[in-house]
Amino acid sequence: MTTTLRLGLAGLGTVGTGLLDLLASHTGLIEERTGVSVAVVAVSARDRKRDRGGHDISRYEWFGDPVAMAASETIDVFVELMGGEGDPAKAAVEAALKAGKPVVTANKALLAHHGTAFARLADAAGVALNFEAAVAGGIPIVKTLRESLAGNQVRQVFGILNGTCNYILTKMADEGHDFADVLAEAQALGYAEADPTFDIGGFDTAHKLALITSLAFGTEVDLESIYIEGIEHITLADMRNAANLGYTIKLLGVSVATADGIEQRVHPTLVPVGSQIADVDGVFNAVAVKGDFAGELILEGKGAGAHPTASSVLSDIADIARGTRVSTFGVPAAKLKPYSRARMRAHEGGYYVALELFDRSGEVAAVARTLSEEGISIESIVQRAPVSTGGGTTGKRRTAPFILISHDTLESAMRGALERIEEEGHAASKPRMIRIERL
Repeated sequence: MTTTLRLGLAGLGTVGTGLLDLLASHTGLIEERTGVSVAVVAVSARDRKRDRGGHDISRYEWFGDPVAMAASETIDVFVELMGGEGDPAKAAVEAALKAGKPVVTANKALLAHHGTAFARLADAAGVALNFEAAVAGGIPIVKTLRESLAGNQVRQVFGILNGTCNYILTKMADEGHDFADVLAEAQALGYAEADPTFDIGGFDTAHKLALITSLAFGTEVDLESIYIEGIEHITLADMRNAANLGYTIKLLGVSVATADGIEQRVHPTLVPVGSQIADVDGVFNAVAVKGDFAGELILEGKGAGAHPTASSVLSDIADIARGTRVSTFGVPAAKLKPYSRARMRAHEGGYYVALELFDRSGEVAAVARTLSEEGISIESIVQRAPVSTGGGTTGKRRTAPFILISHDTLESAMRGALERIEEEGHAASKPRMIRIERL
């Protein structure tokens, strides 16, 4: 006899209605694969009258308060798709876990801020807290780290975790358009919000990276320790320079285990043309994992959207229907290690540096000397013809664009060299530095 798993669905926006689409299309398939009938029996949203893509929500029990629904005896599983790091999402998830109900959520912000506390509540209640859809949409990176690579010591995780940024950088590289123009196009197409700061500033990627780090290394979630740079300062000149040097620019989230702790960083990165991560374009996401026995795995797919994200939500529901429960971050919450932060300035790698040097005798030699004194060796240099800038009472100044790629060096050394170059008056503007990942 087939039993029914009763879902309480909080949030009927893009992903919520996508989940209803998926359940309507594949109810029989889900029952066949899990042995359980899965059905939404209750819903909660801000606006009861809003159109939900043709779905008749009057057939479900309505709750004006998602917290009440989370604790209701009429549901077996609470599905949180409201979003936001605070209430009502936070209060509702807490209520469900304290009531002994499994939770499925797509809320990266909520877990990035409260994931460790929620994992403890889930363990105390002996129920699942699943969040595949919270990281990279339809890409099954959570299950990969939490289950498939359980026999591996993960050494590094990195990836493209924000489709908006990847779309903008791809268009800049392929079509030669300025950042502002491509951002406006992304907003018109619905790929970017009216206020795009959360995406282009790197914060969305950071939320996802915080969860990936905990899964990969068995640590408590620590969003505050992530070094974050966005893409808002990337210029068309940077994209062209990178291409001329054999690279393209991507916004990466990177998490690496080192002898000094774990390094988490989000920033624009030069990656070699022809590498797998460089070929991930448009709104697609990709995550690479390096394990000691499995080697390197790369998962690529749609990182957002109603149906890819709903597919991940349903995969979590299916696990609950089968009776599968895995600790939230792969190990019991009581065994999650305190996060130990590696100093960002100890990062070692190559760097792209763009300088606007004054067109004066000896400037290039002075820069080369400064780099050498900081122990930095140069892999390649591009120097362009001088141009005239400025005007007015100060007169025009001639500057020459000077682009260099360094061999691997400590970030502290590169920052020290650039500070000296700026302080000694060799550059007409602040030097721009972008890290290189030699993947």
